[in-house]
Amino acid sequence: MNEDAKIYLAGHRGLVGSAILRSLQIKGYTNIITRTHAELDLLNQDAVHSFFTTEKPGYVFLAAAKVGGIGANSTYPVEFLYLNTLIGFNVVHAAYTAGVKKLMNLGSTCIYPKMAEQPIKEESLLTGLLEPTNDAYALAKISVIKLCTAYNKQYGTNYLSVMPTNLYGIGDNYDLENSHVLPAMIRKFHEAKVSGVNQVVLWGDGSPLREFLYSDDLADAVVYLMEQKNAGDIHHSAGDFINIGSGQELTIKELAETVRSVVYAQELAMGNTSPDRVCHITWDSSKPNGTPRKLCDVSRLSTLGFTPKIGLCEGITKAYTDFLNEDYCK
Repeated sequence: MNEDAKIYLAGHRGLVGSAILRSLQIKGYTNIITRTHAELDLLNQDAVHSFFTTEKPGYVFLAAAKVGGIGANSTYPVEFLYLNTLIGFNVVHAAYTAGVKKLMNLGSTCIYPKMAEQPIKEESLLTGLLEPTNDAYALAKISVIKLCTAYNKQYGTNYLSVMPTNLYGIGDNYDLENSHVLPAMIRKFHEAKVSGVNQVVLWGDGSPLREFLYSDDLADAVVYLMEQKNAGDIHHSAGDFINIGSGQELTIKELAETVRSVVYAQELAMGNTSPDRVCHITWDSSKPNGTPRKLCDVSRLSTLGFTPKIGLCEGITKAYTDFLNEDYCK
């Protein structure tokens, strides 16, 4: 992409989209098109096609989606399946009819089977049953991935899909009803701290293993791939998509302890108390754990020349600072 290339970024206000916007701006791209939901309803096929016909972007980042944690996915499967499929299909088809040069579709590693061999390779797609707590979202994302691959195969387009691991970072969603695990922990520990309650209750038993990636690292990866690589560079037997992650994992229990150490950093720095005394963690095993383990195989990404830069503790500290600055509890 040239610095004046016309780029449409769908979902620029979300965690992923806002990080991509920052990355593009830092790299000097000046012709970035964004639209709020009020300005362009991606569920409206006619409106999407009219937008693409009028604006004629050369490059597209599809980061718009309805997202949420285990609770939201379990409660609202219709919305997660229907809305995400519709958004993806409308944007991908409009990109084709408008002659977009290159499209980057943001997916999720929840597309992989619940019991996939670890670390999860891209070829694991559709080799087993999905995790029931987020299968609706996963099916929507799988459909859009397959649509992108189908366009590449039938029409010679250049559409890439990326599968990010669990993400967190600046501008995250801290609503306890529909947030993901890491931002939910940040809010819970923060609220316990300011209220003086010395206990936080978390879902499950803390045993599942998870991988986390700071959103700005993801953004740098997808911009790098858009600049440097084509669908053919990442094509394999399962399609034109690639995992993006840190390649490192930890238990949810270890994650909780890390978040607690960041939120209570001042208190713990005094050295006269233990982490358990500043805030005890209680596990509610009546709540679901989700997938037992989910670690991406990121060897393809590494081979293509990209490595994440921000470690977990540093990233959580940045996220918590952003949480405090924006006062997300309001």
